[in-house]
Amino acid sequence: MMLRAEGLDTYYGRAQILHDIALEVDAGEVVVLLGRNGAGKSTTLKSLIRLVEPARGKIWLRDRPIDGLMPFQIARLGLGYVPEERRIFADLTVEENLEVGRLAPRGGRPPWTPERIFAFFPNLAPMRKRRAGRMSGGEQQMLTIARTLMGNPDCVLLDEPSEGLAPVIVDRMAAAIRELKADGLSVLLSEQNLHFAMAVADRAYIIEKGQIRFAGTVAELNADEDVRKAYLAV
Repeated sequence: MMLRAEGLDTYYGRAQILHDIALEVDAGEVVVLLGRNGAGKSTTLKSLIRLVEPARGKIWLRDRPIDGLMPFQIARLGLGYVPEERRIFADLTVEENLEVGRLAPRGGRPPWTPERIFAFFPNLAPMRKRRAGRMSGGEQQMLTIARTLMGNPDCVLLDEPSEGLAPVIVDRMAAAIRELKADGLSVLLSEQNLHFAMAVADRAYIIEKGQIRFAGTVAELNADEDVRKAYLAV
């Protein structure tokens, strides 16, 4: 097992956002966390990387407890995080943004280098000297994922990777996730776009009001119209 969480309760002030969240991601698996806006998807990812500290619960990365560690320590152990807000360094070039994310490889897979990144995201190659603030939203999303890959993670948390992107960029994001899986990387992504999720994921969780309401394969979710209508229909 690559990533596992049990019994996560997370609060913002006195308001409880997550209730007894349990999930797992196997090695080389793509898992999607689905739910409506405000259901608790982003808070779940932030709790796993500990940008938000859960009040209760346990988290393991490759069977190693990571409770109590700081986010940078967890990143060094191999858990990457791509925030919905992107948070690129607008005044730095593409190459400089990639260098900010660089961490030593942990072995097992070829390390991510700028040249490998530019082969993976060809759109970024001619922009290597461009300041990130002068890129489109889709290009910035690619750069955010690329910067995380420069940390040579074993597992990546992707928060709403298709949000606000043009269809052609969404298709490229889906292809990128499938390529990462083929390379052996584990991915946990949060999504509202069911079509996108179905195109990339092996398994799915549905979260509603901070609680897991469904856990199963993508095929099982696709076959359960009642669940989709109850928790995913707008």
